[in-house]
Amino acid sequence: MRYSWEEFARRMGVEPQILENREAKILKRFVMELKVPTHCEGCEGLDLSNPNPVHHASYELTPACNHDCIFCYSNVAVKLGRAPKPGYYGGDNPHAITVSQYGEPLMSPRIVEVNRMLRERFPEARLDLQTNGSLLTEELWNRLDFDLVMISLDASNREKHLKITGADTFDAVVRALGIVGRDKSVRSVVRTIFMPGINDDDIPRIAELAASLGVDEMMLQPLTLHELNVERLRKGGLDFERAESVREYLNAAMEAKGYIDTRISGCQLVIYRTMDPLTLFSARRVVRDVAPAVKRERKSLDGKV
Repeated sequence: MRYSWEEFARRMGVEPQILENREAKILKRFVMELKVPTHCEGCEGLDLSNPNPVHHASYELTPACNHDCIFCYSNVAVKLGRAPKPGYYGGDNPHAITVSQYGEPLMSPRIVEVNRMLRERFPEARLDLQTNGSLLTEELWNRLDFDLVMISLDASNREKHLKITGADTFDAVVRALGIVGRDKSVRSVVRTIFMPGINDDDIPRIAELAASLGVDEMMLQPLTLHELNVERLRKGGLDFERAESVREYLNAAMEAKGYIDTRISGCQLVIYRTMDPLTLFSARRVVRDVAPAVKRERKSLDGKV
């Protein structure tokens, strides 16, 4: 006869016990209590029943950037000729529009014009600005009208920032965080990429720094390895094994949460919530990918793209 392992153990005179893992339970509780990042609210990726979710609508201004980050998917897309052309990628009734997913939008002389056009064309949509912050000044900020601002910062000091971005702009980015942190009419977010071996110690320091500047939220994102960045990350010291560990990623988020409202990528969060504690504890991510492609079609807005 065939027995389940529990029945077999009892027949052998042993009472089966369920394996306990305290850290696994802590991770599971942390995941269940986390809020979805403000930027991810309304995104199709939060619906696990959707077989082909796409990101929020976006308006791409330029693929150019004044940073050359060692992990960036945008520079890979440019090198492979896959960067989207400037214009609007989305539908007629977007929940949110990101300006922008590729390149540095503040390098474009059209940033104010496009911001105003989107506000007028989509008055109900949340407008999110994604920027490295290095070009944001008080004067420019006073001319912009966004609901949420995500500023990228992956190091806690000038030297490490230069190593990661190839640009000596750390002080400018910190000033930008202060500008948006003081403006309570917008949701301010510091966006940080988890790169174990490169910025482990920096993540809680970035969280503490951002909180001291009045920033509302940290969005800690897992690293995706795009083919042309692998060697750069290796030279930078990336621990590839730990970069694939969900446990390591969540532990980094837990540490940062001691300083600021820390959240993880929404599409990852909804998956982690479905896992039992032990599966979550041992789960690994497939971190390698090719250059991302915009799934939405480029669309004209009243004769303009």
